[in-house]
Amino acid sequence: MAITAERPHALPESHRAERLLEWVTTTDHKKIGILYMITALAFFLAGGVEAMLMRIQLSVPNNHFLSPAAYNGMFTLHGTTMIFFVVVPLLIGFINYFLPLMIGARDMAFPRLNALTYWLLLFGGLLLYFIIANDSVPDAGWFAYAPLTEVPYTLRNNVDYWVLGLLVASFGTIATAINIIVTVIKERAPGMSIRQLPVFVWMAVVTAFLILYALPSLTASQIMLLFDRHLGTKFFVPSQGGDAVLWQNLFWWFGHPEVYIMVLPAFGIISEVIPVFSRKPLFGRVVVIASGFAIGFLSFGVWAHHMFAVGIGFPAELAFGAASMTIAVPTGIKIFNWLATMWGGRIRLTTSMLFAVAFICEFTFGGITGVQFSIVPIDWQLTDSYYVVGHLHYVLFGGTIFAALAGLYYWFPKMSGRLLSERIGKVVFWLMVIGFNVTFFPMHILGLMGMARRVATYPNLPWWGTINFVETLGAATMGIASLLLIWSIIEGVRSGKPAGDNPWNAWTLEWATTSPPPPYNFATLPPVPIRSSRPLWDVAHQAQPQTTSAQQGQAEPSALRAARRSTTSFEERTPVAVLGMLALISSEVIFFGSLIAAYLEFRFRSTSGPGPASLDVGRTALFSIALWASSITLIVAERFLRRDNRRAFTALLCATIALGVIFMYGQITEFSTMYADNIKLSTNVFTSAFFTLTGFHGAHVVVGLGLLILLLGLTLTGRVSHERHPAAIQSIVYYWHFVDIVWVVIFTIVYLWNVL
Repeated sequence: MAITAERPHALPESHRAERLLEWVTTTDHKKIGILYMITALAFFLAGGVEAMLMRIQLSVPNNHFLSPAAYNGMFTLHGTTMIFFVVVPLLIGFINYFLPLMIGARDMAFPRLNALTYWLLLFGGLLLYFIIANDSVPDAGWFAYAPLTEVPYTLRNNVDYWVLGLLVASFGTIATAINIIVTVIKERAPGMSIRQLPVFVWMAVVTAFLILYALPSLTASQIMLLFDRHLGTKFFVPSQGGDAVLWQNLFWWFGHPEVYIMVLPAFGIISEVIPVFSRKPLFGRVVVIASGFAIGFLSFGVWAHHMFAVGIGFPAELAFGAASMTIAVPTGIKIFNWLATMWGGRIRLTTSMLFAVAFICEFTFGGITGVQFSIVPIDWQLTDSYYVVGHLHYVLFGGTIFAALAGLYYWFPKMSGRLLSERIGKVVFWLMVIGFNVTFFPMHILGLMGMARRVATYPNLPWWGTINFVETLGAATMGIASLLLIWSIIEGVRSGKPAGDNPWNAWTLEWATTSPPPPYNFATLPPVPIRSSRPLWDVAHQAQPQTTSAQQGQAEPSALRAARRSTTSFEERTPVAVLGMLALISSEVIFFGSLIAAYLEFRFRSTSGPGPASLDVGRTALFSIALWASSITLIVAERFLRRDNRRAFTALLCATIALGVIFMYGQITEFSTMYADNIKLSTNVFTSAFFTLTGFHGAHVVVGLGLLILLLGLTLTGRVSHERHPAAIQSIVYYWHFVDIVWVVIFTIVYLWNVL
């Protein structure tokens, strides 16, 4: 008998308001993941409209559909939107939703922080687009090269909104990275060792570390740009001693790892989809994971291949060219692993699998053209041409977006409990693949013919108009595919075929719960067989059921149990809050490293006016001793608290705060004296770097003092003790020690160096 479901009556207005409020206030990682995806989809539509406007402008020679200023605005918004507010949030949405499910967790380690990161992303995107209401679109490119973003070249506040929007979103992204790392370390199901993590989870972890160590460089450079524009500093103003290439170094230290921030989660998705629809385990799973770590590590050594045309010198060109070729090796290894997984498998060409296969083809082509840019003479010829535009889109759209679509069709049944239409999905696939290649492959030809990127129009040269017109038709085809995809998603949510809990007969733990999962994810902890990377498969086919995690104490040999205890002792010993603080501190190291690099750049520049010799080393050393002594008093205070001697702890905590205040008094009086001598932030490049570096350290000291004062207040009211809140106390202690250690480095470089 066929069963038909009646459409439910419309919810009363009060119920709809309650459900809306539930989504606004949620801390459920699944809802937050969906919010990320919906927001990314909305920005994808905005970025797609911007792309179509550019393609219409370029469809014929000498076109006046958009003015040059309007074209630059669309170009800037399109690049910024697609990178920062589409690709990254979309992948974070997948990670948010599925990472806890894949490791058998109930939620992310910091649920409230997780919710905050989404709202920071949304607010950052709205800041970026808010300026459009004032008819002042950012128009400096998504890379915002200085000095084009400096006054007087850009007088309007559009660049300021670009910077502020990305700063807000970046804070949320860094917090997400911390959450990912701590969740994987601390929230795994009992019995799941670190080696058993799914490949998607491994790639999410590598991505999180890339975010922690790449994004602070962009943050530091954007802050310096804001200071240049509004406080009179000279960081990127060559006419006043600044260095525009410094912006490029700091930006691309972030920019190239950013490529892998967008690509590595896509690798993880493909590594989950292909084995399931090939009905084979992933070939060389350990090698795939190891190559992901190799890519993450090498990505920090290739940033200057974006700067070969700048003239960085032969040794640097040789080193970065070799590094750029090397990073292609672990990437190529993954391609062969995926192909070997498919070889001999019982392949099911679902829409998800079709997009996965397309990903391999398109990303491989984009990777090959990327290797060409590591060869310096070829890079000189092709840089800033449409060849670069084609390469970039083959990597990011043909790579990341196609992988995300494979993940969408694969995981949509788990998120909604319904299947997306395979018939419509295949239409979307062919329209997308055809439109993509018609759009972006001819760009390589145009680049070889000499068409420059970032041009609003072009002369009527042979074949240029024809090729551009064909590209516009391809872009329109992708637009149709995108609209059809959105319609298919809406129909799938409303009336898609019920999927069941595991429609693909997949293997990882997210398929062990209902579709969609309940708020608590799992009614009981799922079984995790020993050393299994396919828990659902192994549970269904094992000969000895007692080897599940619930009974591994009896099944595991004593040597293996001892090894497992040794590998997890750090995880068991370190609280969640402390791990989060350590991750934050490691990211802050890169932020201060960027500011120190800027200081070193300008310390050696011959500039008129004040320099290192203007600093009072002896006076600053006295106040520095107070700061370093505060770490000693805090260590002793913590030891007294472990012995439950709260009186001694309180006294030493007060001493720590007093020593920190003494240091801040010394720094404030130093700044005041220098300003009285007309040595200001805006005097020259040295003072710009000096005040920025020491000032941000001072801001961190103030934050640390605030935490110490809060801890003192809670201790005096009896609300904090070592037994009840050891993690909170330890986190504050680590932060204060970090602030002191950073000052050791800064004092040595800025002050002590002058004496030595």
